[in-house]
Amino acid sequence: MATVFIPPMAPSATWLSLTDLGRIYGISAIHCGRALQQQGWRDRHGRPTPGAIEAGAAFNHGAHHTPRAALWNAQICSALLEKTGYQQVSRSLQIEQWVQLLEAMEQGCPSINATAAQMAEELPNELIGDVNHELAQRGCPFRAAGPSSNTRPTFSAAA
Repeated sequence: MATVFIPPMAPSATWLSLTDLGRIYGISAIHCGRALQQQGWRDRHGRPTPGAIEAGAAFNHGAHHTPRAALWNAQICSALLEKTGYQQVSRSLQIEQWVQLLEAMEQGCPSINATAAQMAEELPNELIGDVNHELAQRGCPFRAAGPSSNTRPTFSAAA
């Protein structure tokens, strides 16, 4: 039986994939990974370095320690990314971008083979209610499905 290392965690620690961490800054998982690698926190195979693990910035979950099994501490990694010049994308901008994308996808484009529903699968759960609210405000019939799609919006991109 393999032993899985669970790092000591602060009560409010949030562990994210590179995709989710990069989304906070409007960058891809690849770009985010490169930024962490330049700071010495990822090795050339994409795995967290011992320094990243010791700093509490990362841990590998799962027995195989593959790059995709790594999770990153949002607070610690955010501090590093911001120190190197990255800035968080505002929530209102994220909502606006998702609304524009889903609106365009709902209208259809012959050169794109994905549907609005397929694209909406990548929509972060915490934005679903607000994006659906904005889509409704614009008269777009599409609604993203998800756990918060039936909740009352708490934020408006127009604000």
